[in-house]
Amino acid sequence: MITKEITIAEKSNHPLKVKRFGYGTMRLTGQGIWGEPANRPEALQILKQCIKSGINFIDTADYYGEDVTNRLIAEALYPYPDDLVICTKVGGARKPDKSWISFNRPENLRSSIENNLRTLKREQITLVHFRIIAEGGVPFKESMDAMFEMQREGKILHVGVSNVSPEELRAAMAMGNIATVENMYGHAQRISKQLAYGGETRGGEEVLAICEENKIPLIPYFSLFQSMPQKDERISTIAKKYNATDAQINLAWLLHRSPWILPIPGTSSLQHFEENLKATEIKLSEEDMKFLE
Repeated sequence: MITKEITIAEKSNHPLKVKRFGYGTMRLTGQGIWGEPANRPEALQILKQCIKSGINFIDTADYYGEDVTNRLIAEALYPYPDDLVICTKVGGARKPDKSWISFNRPENLRSSIENNLRTLKREQITLVHFRIIAEGGVPFKESMDAMFEMQREGKILHVGVSNVSPEELRAAMAMGNIATVENMYGHAQRISKQLAYGGETRGGEEVLAICEENKIPLIPYFSLFQSMPQKDERISTIAKKYNATDAQINLAWLLHRSPWILPIPGTSSLQHFEENLKATEIKLSEEDMKFLE
C-alpha cells in the first residue's frame, strides 16, 4: 500500500496530489525503446495493476515506440480514473535508424502535443515535460516560450522540464511556474554529466537542492537502469539486512533521500513491478542512510 503523497505544482491554482511512487512506461516498448512490446498482454496487465495498486502517476512520451506507450495506456486505462496523472514529454523524436534527435522548435513541440492529445485521448495533458534531448534546434528560452504559450491555450495544465542543468532550471522558473523536474538521479548517479539515451545528462544533486528549496518534485529517470549495473556492496549489505533485493533498496533510498523525490521505476515484467512496489514498505533507518552515503 502506497501511503505517502506529494504535491505537484503546489504554487499554482491547480495543485495536484499524487502517490509518491509512480510508473515509467519506457520499458513497455520493444528492444531499444522501439516497436511493440514482446508481451503485449503483460504490458497491458502492468498498466492495469498500477491503478489497482494505488499508483496514480504514469510517465510516458510519444517517442517511446514510437507512440507505443501512449496507445497502450489508452487501451488499458481509458476512460481514466479521475485522480490519474499522465505525464508526457516533448522535445525529442526518433529517426528511422532509432537514433534520438532534438525536436524542440515551437512547431515541433506543438505537433508533439497534438499527437499526445490524440493518442492519449485527452483534451488537455495534465503535465508535460520539455525534455532536452541533445544540443541543437532552437534556444532553450524559445522552446519554453512555446510550452507556456500552449499552457495558456489550455492544451497543457502544468509545465515541467527534463534533463536540465541548474542554470536551465532557474531560467525556466523565471519564465513561469515549473511543476516538476525529470532528471536522471539515483544512488549511483548523483552527479551531472553522465551519458544516457538522448545524449548527455545534466543536473543531479544541484538540481535536487533547487527542487527542495522551491517545493518542486524531482522525478528521477533511469534510477534503476544506471544504478543496477554498478554493483555497490553497501546496497547489497542493506538488502540482506531487510531480506530485500538490490533494486528495492535503490528505490527505498530514493524515497528516503528527500520527500520531494517521486520515483517512477519502469519494467516490462509484472513480477518485477510487484517487487518494485514492495520498496515502499521498506523503512530505512538514519544509520542505513548514513551507511549508504
